[in-house]
Amino acid sequence: MGLWNNDKELFEIAKKELFTALVGDVLDKMGYLHQFLSPNIKPLRKDMVIIGRAMTVLEADVFSESAKQTNNPIMTKPFGIMFEALDSLKENEVYICSGSSPRYALWGGLMSTRALKLKSSGAVVDGYSRDSNEIEKLNFPTFSLGTYAQDQGPRGKVIDYRIPIEFNGVHINPGDIVYGDRDGVLIIPKDAEIEAFEGAIEKARGEKLVQKALEAGMSTVEAFKKFGIM
Repeated sequence: MGLWNNDKELFEIAKKELFTALVGDVLDKMGYLHQFLSPNIKPLRKDMVIIGRAMTVLEADVFSESAKQTNNPIMTKPFGIMFEALDSLKENEVYICSGSSPRYALWGGLMSTRALKLKSSGAVVDGYSRDSNEIEKLNFPTFSLGTYAQDQGPRGKVIDYRIPIEFNGVHINPGDIVYGDRDGVLIIPKDAEIEAFEGAIEKARGEKLVQKALEAGMSTVEAFKKFGIM
């Protein structure tokens, strides 16, 4: 693989040397122009960074915690199969959930506790998170629309997981890389990840040279001509 041998090494390089803007710029050059989730998805705390493989979760709105008349067994279970989805998390995976309306919290403190035990990399949800103080105390990377205590219990259920989903119009397959910081959350498809991260690492190291040149007084026009990076 060259610059890294496994996910752990790649994710460490990303945390130490990269940020989402760099990888996003490279994906743009590769023709992947729509890989950032909505700018409304923000980290619970500004310094939180998330990177890992997508463990995709599909949520749906419901209107009672446990339906008495239903043709679907999932409807009789509080939270649907959320507990099964949560328990399936593996090391370096991100719980990434979409499909519901933004009326309630999709992530919370107890879920963070379980995910941390399973060595998950974090959670990204197209909805709200709650139990903010607890999550911050755990230092569990959580990205959402913001904080809101209203529970998903009588309002939403997980209906499937580890399937392809869409999140803000971005297609996500299980195993795609989810990379987020205070500037946004980026989805890097499996078939693009090597080129994207190799390009981003090269760009990051090149930008350090540009920064030194600018600090020394070089104009931006000269810097772009010399380094081709701005």
